[in-house]
Amino acid sequence: MIETSPNATDVATKSVNEASAVQSTEQPNANAPQTEVTTRGRMGKSQGVRIAGTGSYVPDRIVTNEDLAALGCDSDWIVRRTGILQRRHADADQATSDLCYEAAIRCLDNANVTVDQIDLILVATITPDHPTPSTACHLQRRLGALAPAMDVGAACAGFMYALVTGAQFVASGNARNVLVIGADLMSRTVDPEDKKTYPLFGDAAGAALLTVASGSSDCQSKSCSGSDAASNGLLAYQLGSEGCGGEMLCIPAGGTRLAITPESQAEGKQYLTMDGRGVFKWAVRVFDESAKDVLKAAKVSPDDLALVVLHQANQRIIDSAVSDLNVPAEKVFVNLDKYGNTSGASIPLALDEAAREGRLKQGDLVLLCGFGAGLAWGTALLRW
Repeated sequence: MIETSPNATDVATKSVNEASAVQSTEQPNANAPQTEVTTRGRMGKSQGVRIAGTGSYVPDRIVTNEDLAALGCDSDWIVRRTGILQRRHADADQATSDLCYEAAIRCLDNANVTVDQIDLILVATITPDHPTPSTACHLQRRLGALAPAMDVGAACAGFMYALVTGAQFVASGNARNVLVIGADLMSRTVDPEDKKTYPLFGDAAGAALLTVASGSSDCQSKSCSGSDAASNGLLAYQLGSEGCGGEMLCIPAGGTRLAITPESQAEGKQYLTMDGRGVFKWAVRVFDESAKDVLKAAKVSPDDLALVVLHQANQRIIDSAVSDLNVPAEKVFVNLDKYGNTSGASIPLALDEAAREGRLKQGDLVLLCGFGAGLAWGTALLRW
């Protein structure tokens, strides 16, 4: 069982603070990459990298709030509390890798990159086709790519974790083209009898192709110090986790801690459980603090931002999270109303839609933040 605490978010924050205090007394390794440790998470940057293209895919089946009324869900409550009007559900014969493939094809076409040019495939998902092999390997096989492939499991923060990981490969000169995908079939994880949780989630996949920035063809030897390269990429990012809050978003059964048995299944432990109020408070706080850390590290003002793309979990979370930054609503991208919470697909799906709508142009500063189960988060300032 996951260890619980009376106030998970307070305990989690305390544990991070204590860890930071210990780390600050350690002697740094002169040969190791230098990263700053704040009271919330680890800061870093990865320059000489750019997003060459995006792509996304959502299943054809639209499920409206009215459709869910047959299950006893209140359409007005859903809109008032979440801002969601509809979501997409995959067909019974669709798996996560199927959605990944469609998003990947669109992304590669948009980036004008061929399959044989892919050096690494990263898939952020918590709904894999199978426990093993990885969904990334299924995608690699179907694409016909000659590239290593692996999954990243950080739930709603998964795409941010995968994006930062992929950027390191490009910035270090160990890869030129990295395909990063976030995809989840969340409709398979939620109990249809849970009237307050089931309406929140949908299915989707989004992809981004990371490549070497202009002026940085040999990023490793130049240390990404060229003027063009230095102005691109992840100008600052923060990754963090507060594992003490893990029970706030959890699927209890299905792993080695608790198997799916007739007994656990009868109790619904194969489904996602969520402390909605606790997650709401934590998400607003973690975005506010991590966004300010990232902007400060990059020496960028909120006024300089062209677009803010948060994990599309709940309209009230988004509104509350950006209010302290004084970012105008027109700079905050929202497609939650159409797709619901798509977990790892949320941010790349929004990025692709924003790009297709012409809301992103070269040189724009974009603030990204994914947050969710773990509890884990990733916040980054990206120059488009």
